[in-house]
Amino acid sequence: MNWLQQWAGYMPQMLSGLGVSLFIAGVSIVIGYPLGLLLSVMVQHKNLVIRTLGLAIVEVGRGAPALVILYLVYYGLPKFGIAFESIQAACIALVWNAAAYSSEIIRAGLQSVARGQTEAAQVLGLSSRDTFFRVVMPQGMRSAIPGLMGVAIQMFQGTSLAYAIAVPELMKSAYNIGSQDFNYLQIFTLAGICYAAISMPATWITVYFEKRMSRHA
Repeated sequence: MNWLQQWAGYMPQMLSGLGVSLFIAGVSIVIGYPLGLLLSVMVQHKNLVIRTLGLAIVEVGRGAPALVILYLVYYGLPKFGIAFESIQAACIALVWNAAAYSSEIIRAGLQSVARGQTEAAQVLGLSSRDTFFRVVMPQGMRSAIPGLMGVAIQMFQGTSLAYAIAVPELMKSAYNIGSQDFNYLQIFTLAGICYAAISMPATWITVYFEKRMSRHA
């Protein structure tokens, strides 16, 4: 039996695991990016307490390995009576990770908006709130798109860490199949191809957007 025939037999279980990986990545992005925007605003806030809190959340999220955060959520929080199922813990850990990384990208995008834009908005009589939501944020988020797409790819690849707490994602599916007949080379090669099938097109799209953004900068 050649590899292609073996892979054909593995695919149903692998696709099931891939679906879980995409779900976790999707949750981390959909929830993490708005939280990243909130954190970027907190980090730039004039209030010292709010700014310090935002910085602490971002620095821990960026500084600690995602696997450590995953273990803290899954194994650490039950010590305080807070327990999550494995897939919930994976989502929470990667949401935190996505929020921390995206906050820095978004903050850089917001800071890239020319000061003249805000001054013009103030001259027109816009409030600080309207200036942020109607002038600064649309332009800043546009600049942040390529970086945020890169974080999305990172989050998808990071779902493989959920294997450590028995989430039935792609790597867990691959390991389960490999442990049945010990064809680890074939199955992990197939797992790599599955990751690449998602990550490579996403990377090409990111590069395309980066070129478009630099062209219109």
